Amino acid sequence: MTIMENRSEVTEFILVGLTDASELQIPLFIMFILIYLITLVGNLGMVALISWDSHLHTPMYFFLSNLSLVDFGYSSTVTPKVMSGLLTGDKIISYSGCATQLFFFGAFATIESFHLASMAYDRHAAVCKPLHYTTTMTSTVCAYLASGAYICGFLTSSIVVGNIFSLSFCRSNVVHHFFCDLPPLLVLSCSEIYIIESVIFILGSFNALFPFLVIFTSYLLIFITILNIHSAEGRQKAFSTCASHLTAVSIFYGTTIFMYFQPSSSHSMESDKIVSVFYTMVIPMLNPLVYSLRNKEVKNAFRKAIRGQGLQFNHPFS
Repeated sequence: MTIMENRSEVTEFILVGLTDASELQIPLFIMFILIYLITLVGNLGMVALISWDSHLHTPMYFFLSNLSLVDFGYSSTVTPKVMSGLLTGDKIISYSGCATQLFFFGAFATIESFHLASMAYDRHAAVCKPLHYTTTMTSTVCAYLASGAYICGFLTSSIVVGNIFSLSFCRSNVVHHFFCDLPPLLVLSCSEIYIIESVIFILGSFNALFPFLVIFTSYLLIFITILNIHSAEGRQKAFSTCASHLTAVSIFYGTTIFMYFQPSSSHSMESDKIVSVFYTMVIPMLNPLVYSLRNKEVKNAFRKAIRGQGLQFNHPFS
């Protein structure tokens, strides 16, 4: 362990990584590179599919293409560095590299939360007010919602990273994690962190709870509407349009709540690592699979892409 006297002497951090067991390094590397390749192909493939097929140029798929881009960036912020450490044994990350990784990780996580809320609002408009859908979810509204998500994500992450890296890291430069995340970095600080923890909690609560309330309210109204549909076929059709999104929301918020909304005293570094693997690597891989396997329009577009029929490269809403 490297002991630091003040922040100015910290030029790099040492990431402990997932495991010290040498016999697990190569198997884990193979597993993560497969996950990353599936994430890469799945998310960028989804973006390409939505751009090419004019039948997918709707608000729902506009948000889905943005979600896929965010998932790709989310995974790329963490996974390549983890794979590099497993393959070469190099666990050092520079001070600026650590700040950059935390910045993009926090930004993409926040953006994803708001995109999921926008998608819930879109599903509410489609199910509850179908006759007004085209006037409610215009291209301008969608652009504002997407832009707002990116602004909130990058602004929040700038505030958090600015506060974190104003701390003095004089205890150690060893990060007990496989990437630069908030809890293990805060542990290293010998500065007073109460104010910073409060700022992080307030911003984190807003960026998680506000989108969650939008999602909860949207689906509450959706379920009320579905219950009022007399036809069983109609209820099934209405619910099927929301199934993929509900699955993605459950996965994302389930892991987020477990990881960040528990007392710091109950945090276990080892359990945090396991959960972190899931939400940094597995969730970005699962989202395109969830939307492709449970969505008839995406599956039809994919079949046309395979046959090379009827695909044109256009921007959504063009």
